[in-house]
Amino acid sequence: MSMDEAERIRSWTLAPSKPRFVPPPGAVDAHCHVFGPAERFPFSPKAKYLPQDAGPDMLFALRDRLGFARNVIVQASCHGTDNAAMLHAIAKSQGRARGVAVVDPAIGAAELAMLDGGGIRGIRFNFLKRLVDDAPKDRFLDVARRLPKGWHVVVYFEADILDELRPFLDAIPVPLVIDHMGRPDVTQGPGGADMRAFRALLDSREDIWFKATCPDRLDPAGPPWDDFAGAVAPLVADYPDRALWGTDWPHPNMQDAIPDDGALVEMIPRIAPTPELQHKLLVANPMRLYWPEEVRAKG
Repeated sequence: MSMDEAERIRSWTLAPSKPRFVPPPGAVDAHCHVFGPAERFPFSPKAKYLPQDAGPDMLFALRDRLGFARNVIVQASCHGTDNAAMLHAIAKSQGRARGVAVVDPAIGAAELAMLDGGGIRGIRFNFLKRLVDDAPKDRFLDVARRLPKGWHVVVYFEADILDELRPFLDAIPVPLVIDHMGRPDVTQGPGGADMRAFRALLDSREDIWFKATCPDRLDPAGPPWDDFAGAVAPLVADYPDRALWGTDWPHPNMQDAIPDDGALVEMIPRIAPTPELQHKLLVANPMRLYWPEEVRAKG
């Protein structure tokens, strides 16, 4: 490791535990990232954090250790709209990774087609002010209308702006995936105001999916994240065909409370307690979104 890299942030554990829970065959980690390597894929000048390298070899080693078969790699904000690091990781995956890009809303049809050929199946709109400088809703809607066939939009926001975002979300003409359930306050419980508002959003359209992810971010009490489990399990039970799960590795901005990826996997049977729910959460749902051609081929 160079001195420059040593000075950058590390937000992931160097020795994740081996989980007791064994994911079903074909399980997908549907929310993870790659960082760099910066020497080949520099970070954006607008990046709000500068991490150490966490490239595809590390990601795929973690995938295998945790018992997963595939990854959905989401463009990290530190790389801005340059998706090269993610495309490189997908290309190295031997067909076992797909991606969600971050794009300039002015992107043209040729570049969208290039991303599609590289394994991208959606774009992400980030409304967290601490991570992005601006989020132009009108321009986001324009690019959402021009996406390749079969793509979706991923939206990342915090619960306190959900009401403000509703007209924008309602206007998006393709399926939606909500990162980390819109970051509800899980200490309110399954019937709290944040979760009720999120359920109202899910009930407004049948093509809104959500990621039942990040107890380490959402549960301030820390492991074993009991408030998260209590608040999220009913959501997965009530919307079983629209739930996704992922590690969030390498956990951007979590350097002060680095989670153990093995412990994160142990949350899965707590929010999806039956084999049927686990299969939907980890296999059937992400395959329909990211590898639909394989689902169709199997009939």
